[in-house]
Amino acid sequence: MLARLYSVTLEGIEGIICEVEVDVSRSGFEKPMIVGLPDAAVKESSERVHSAIVNSGYQYPDTQSLVNLAPADIKKAGPAFDLPIALGMLCCAGALESEMFKEHVIIGELALDGRVRPVNGVLSMAMSAAKHGFKSIIVPEENAYEAAVVRDIEVYAVGSLAQAAAFLKGDLPLEPTNVNVEDIFGRRSKYAVDFSDVKGQETVKRALTIAAAGGHNVMMIGPPGAGKTMLAQRIATILPPLNLSESLETTRIYSSVGLLERGSALMPTRPVRTPHHTASGPALIGGGTNPRPGELSLSHHGILFLDEFAEFPRNVLEMIRQPLEDGTVTVARAKGTITFPAQFMLIAAMNPCPCGYFGTNTRQCKCTPNQIDRYMSKVSGPLLDRIDIHTDVPAVEFRKLRDTSAQESSKSIRDRVVNARHRQAARFGDSNLTTNATMSHKQVEKFCRLDDNSEHLLKQAMLEFDLSARAHDKICRVARTIADLQDHENIQPEHLAEAISYRKLDRNL
Repeated sequence: MLARLYSVTLEGIEGIICEVEVDVSRSGFEKPMIVGLPDAAVKESSERVHSAIVNSGYQYPDTQSLVNLAPADIKKAGPAFDLPIALGMLCCAGALESEMFKEHVIIGELALDGRVRPVNGVLSMAMSAAKHGFKSIIVPEENAYEAAVVRDIEVYAVGSLAQAAAFLKGDLPLEPTNVNVEDIFGRRSKYAVDFSDVKGQETVKRALTIAAAGGHNVMMIGPPGAGKTMLAQRIATILPPLNLSESLETTRIYSSVGLLERGSALMPTRPVRTPHHTASGPALIGGGTNPRPGELSLSHHGILFLDEFAEFPRNVLEMIRQPLEDGTVTVARAKGTITFPAQFMLIAAMNPCPCGYFGTNTRQCKCTPNQIDRYMSKVSGPLLDRIDIHTDVPAVEFRKLRDTSAQESSKSIRDRVVNARHRQAARFGDSNLTTNATMSHKQVEKFCRLDDNSEHLLKQAMLEFDLSARAHDKICRVARTIADLQDHENIQPEHLAEAISYRKLDRNL
């Protein structure tokens, strides 16, 4: 007897509908076989399915069986096929009717006692099922809220194989799972940190406000203990709140790698990722036999903070140059390529020298000029050229550390940032642009026009500092953001001068 069901597998973060065919007959194979490019977790499902069926009180088919996962040319990974395979076996044993499966997509891992365990990537799976016109999706209970944010498909949560079988037979009515997205954002879109915690560092706060308003990348340079990490951890609190579309994109990524909190529906706050400087290239970019997102994609619509920037291997740092420009990461393999989204703000931090105290008044620097040059040269010119804002983070004076006066809160700064983003949205209209940092060269020419005084100032800076064409556009974009923060329609010379002051690490490339 043949049973046909539908499930989903992940390719990167995209869900691909798969047909699960279960054939039970008295001739053929010596033991249950699974074909269709299964990985080890899928191959092992036959053992889990056998125990789950028996321990759920059903009769396991006493004849040989074959499971085919189509399309056969796509790698199937993970345990999400356990539940559909088990239900297919029950159908072949006569406990269920094949007609029950037509309108449902079924996913779930089985425990040996028949419980249904959660799986990764359910949000993408539900989106794919809805896209292909399925009426409903049957998911593990812990994944139900995650899947329920998808419109146009009913989500049914099951806790066991017996419950899933009873529901499909009509013996156990289940209500579709529903979530209130607005309530999720209202209750959980809060951060545990705030800019009011930061003492002093007014110039750095100004630079970070500009960066948040325009989506610009930042390099912070300062001695140990100056507050670089503390500042970076709070940048997400001054960015505009995530909207539903951004939250869905980010949640899909976290769900696909199992980092979404179980029982959660959406990520309500922007991610902040802080990989260690020993991280490998694939850990940052993504990859693997079955390619999965790396830290760059996990920072999508959020912050990627690279502390001790010069300590990262140079070849690893060079890998992030293309994603900084394109907002995507492409992982190439022999069987094809997979593209992951990676639209993030890069916040880099480093010391001014190996000992960390060059140019400071707190301690005497013990580094030689050659050591300082070698240290700074670990970060290539082309990579620095792609970072919009370079700012010093000096050591905080004692009197400021002990200052008990109220500091500006994240909410106050965020209000200014949101106002600047609204100006940008109005300027760009229906185009795909969202921030000044993403403007192309043609758009820079259109939206960053300069008066004669500003033209002369920019020309002087380009000649004196030998700036590149990319640095020219970066300066114009940052100046445009500064003007937006001050509600100016046109870029003024003082806006341009401030933007030029943030290019202090530029050198002859």
